[in-house]
Amino acid sequence: MATNRSLHIFSSASLEYVDSLLPENPLQEPFKNAWGYMLDNYTKFQIATWGSLIVHEVIYFLFSLPGFLFQFIPYMKKYKIQKDKPETLEGQWRCLKGLLFNHFFIQLPLICGTYFFTEYFSIPYDWERMPRWYMILARCLGCAVIEDTWHYFLHRLLHHKRIYKYIHKVHHEFQAPFGIEAEYAHPLETLILGAGFFIGIVLLCDHVILLWAWVTVRLLETIDVHSGYYIPINPLNFIPFYTGSRHHDFHHMNFIGNYASTFTWWDKIFGTDAQYHAYNEKMKKLGKKTE
Repeated sequence: MATNRSLHIFSSASLEYVDSLLPENPLQEPFKNAWGYMLDNYTKFQIATWGSLIVHEVIYFLFSLPGFLFQFIPYMKKYKIQKDKPETLEGQWRCLKGLLFNHFFIQLPLICGTYFFTEYFSIPYDWERMPRWYMILARCLGCAVIEDTWHYFLHRLLHHKRIYKYIHKVHHEFQAPFGIEAEYAHPLETLILGAGFFIGIVLLCDHVILLWAWVTVRLLETIDVHSGYYIPINPLNFIPFYTGSRHHDFHHMNFIGNYASTFTWWDKIFGTDAQYHAYNEKMKKLGKKTE
């Protein structure tokens, strides 16, 4: 007991020291007020269920919007990866219908379990126990590493020739991906690959805010790699080992290799990025810039 108390004191002192080194966050007070208003006016069930649904839908379509608009901006065509396969409104409409079915008939029932998850594991909602932003970010990184590992091996399994046509083929309907296509998939794939999202939450969640932060980070990543555009100044491209849009775009174009969702190390370890690198070398020899 004394040891645990000492660790708690040391941890608190360390956090206070880190806080003293960081500049004051001008958004903290407005966010605190908004969070307090939410707690005062909505039940935990409403926050966990409808709050999570709203966060998911708003973030998903907000992050998808730039990629959708790019197709109408001539200047952005130079950043299009597969220039010979432009998006079509017909294809995007078909994708949107399938996407909304998954969101409301597959994902919504899962989201409805969020409240019971937080109650079972005593996950707090209050402002006083909300982790610092850098601790939330660190846990999101941990969730990303866990999800990426799950995604690599299960995604690779879904490409096995005996089962590919039954499940994962739906996601590969579009050989040149675009933002809103990120979660367009067979319902079984939504469940199988989506399980990787929840493993990190089960292991690392210490506040309901992490649920929403991790949803935001994961959607930002998956919509980016499915965007179909490579923009050099995209801040995500400066993250070490980040896959990026070209890495995953090649997976849709080639169907084989580049199975990871976020980081490149599993493809590197198992050599499943060999065709991707060979393709890049071929394009270099042909005088086309691919890297």
